[in-house]
Amino acid sequence: MARFTGSIWKKSRRLGISLTGTGKELERRPYAPGDHGPTQRKKISEYGLQLQEKQKLRYMYGINERQFRTIFERAGKLRGVHGENFMILLASRLDAVVYQMGLARTRRQARQLVNHGHVTVDGGRVDIPSYHLKPGQTIGLREKSRNLDIVKEAVEVNNFVPDYLTFDEEKMEGTFVRFPERSELPAEINEQLIVEYYSR
Repeated sequence: MARFTGSIWKKSRRLGISLTGTGKELERRPYAPGDHGPTQRKKISEYGLQLQEKQKLRYMYGINERQFRTIFERAGKLRGVHGENFMILLASRLDAVVYQMGLARTRRQARQLVNHGHVTVDGGRVDIPSYHLKPGQTIGLREKSRNLDIVKEAVEVNNFVPDYLTFDEEKMEGTFVRFPERSELPAEINEQLIVEYYSR
């Protein structure tokens, strides 16, 4: 199954969550798309809730189903709580860290920055968004890329960097200090439902 390239705003409204992280999608119309959006009252089954939770997280990170499932299975082989490990692995991806550092305004934009070769890890160019970071690694931008308008705008707007990261605005680089804790990851996701979905 290919990566979703349709309207992320429609998906956000359908799932009732801001997938871009800006919250703009739900400002004007905080209800599902379609003629009966504001008046829809559907009772969702247990399976439906599990599927919805899985889709929320998958679209949030912009990952196709196969990649998503592979990361889920990898998380199951680690010590600790399966769901939490899964969330931590997703948050340790290079595109997710670029977004959290404030170098991009959305996860999609962060993915594009990485894909186009603007991002470096420990001084070397890395153009794979799914690159898994280890604590202590340094993430920055290539010298030519530091003056990109989208990067400057994102850095100006960003006013929060999580504790598991550091960011130096002058050098335009930061460090992945440690793996994040569950409390530092999206609170609106119930990862237990995703574990139940894949355990059927």
